[in-house]
Amino acid sequence: MVKKWDGKMVADRLEEATATLKRLPDEKLCQMKSNWPETIPTWGDYGDEKTRVRMGPPSPDAIDRMDETLSWLQWLEPDQVRLVWARAEKIPWKLIMRQSGKARSTLSAWWMSALCQVAAILNAQKKVSGHLFTRHDVQDLP
Repeated sequence: MVKKWDGKMVADRLEEATATLKRLPDEKLCQMKSNWPETIPTWGDYGDEKTRVRMGPPSPDAIDRMDETLSWLQWLEPDQVRLVWARAEKIPWKLIMRQSGKARSTLSAWWMSALCQVAAILNAQKKVSGHLFTRHDVQDLP
């Protein structure tokens, strides 16, 4: 059975993509390796700094889904991308409203419109045998 995309499914995939991005290893950590042996911590070392607990690295399937999801953003206008990404990162509407100067109902309608636009392109893509659309191709869709 072929699944039909809708706005909620697109929003869920965007949220998953943001979570996957957060789980990728820091570039800084990869550069800060040395051949010196690890020091044994003393009692005074504990509690001096705030530790940040991270989840393990994402699975290869999650990274593949993230890459696919990020490619969807090319179909949207820059303002739509900022709004959709802010909501995927679960930034509260109040902060988005303050930053954009728009009402919540307007932003919510724009957000849902962008999600439905992506879902429509994904559904049309299945009919056209997996053609990768660009923003310019989207204008020619029925």
